[in-house]
Amino acid sequence: MTLRVLIVDDEPLLRAGLRSLLDNQPDLTVVGEAGDGGEVVDLVRRTHPDVVLMDVRMPGVDGIEATRRVLAEIPDPPKVLVITTFDNDDYVYDALLAGASGFLLKRARKEEFAHAIRTIAAGETLLFPDAIRRMVTARPAPSGLAPRPSSLTKRETEVLRLIATGMSNVDIAAELVISLETVKTHVGNIFGKLGAANRSQAVVFAYETGVVAPGHSLR
Repeated sequence: MTLRVLIVDDEPLLRAGLRSLLDNQPDLTVVGEAGDGGEVVDLVRRTHPDVVLMDVRMPGVDGIEATRRVLAEIPDPPKVLVITTFDNDDYVYDALLAGASGFLLKRARKEEFAHAIRTIAAGETLLFPDAIRRMVTARPAPSGLAPRPSSLTKRETEVLRLIATGMSNVDIAAELVISLETVKTHVGNIFGKLGAANRSQAVVFAYETGVVAPGHSLR
């Protein structure tokens, strides 16, 4: 199956480079480009991409707002992979909070771009736990932190903390000595209780609500 990709970045040269890189992959095809986040919803409706490569910093509508719009306005929306110059970019953290499935540095190798697109198109999340923790630590403490979600059970809280380390469901099952189906049930319950769309958003919520402390070593 060929995965359809939409590229959103305000730099024409970067878009051209990404298009060339991705169109050379046998299972990837670029179905459109946009230079501003304000164009994204209409383009998604017309081109039906599986994944949107979304620059977070654009002079018009930025990638954060564009991500919110896509996920809110498009039925069965594509996955959003945000791309950035710096891995400590506050914009990335906010894009993950908005529902992006992961992020990647613009200087990543072509193999990493292709792998990232395939990963999130398959329904998985591209997590970089250390980078997310650095983003949280560098941010000023919110004036009104959301309360710790007391509705999470002790086991669900444990699973969420392991998700925040970047563990897959298989890894979590082995760590806790429980079945994979049980882990999937816990993850589904966590998403439902936190109102999270994916693992990245759940991890951000875990920091925002104090389930995981920013300064705490996750491993």
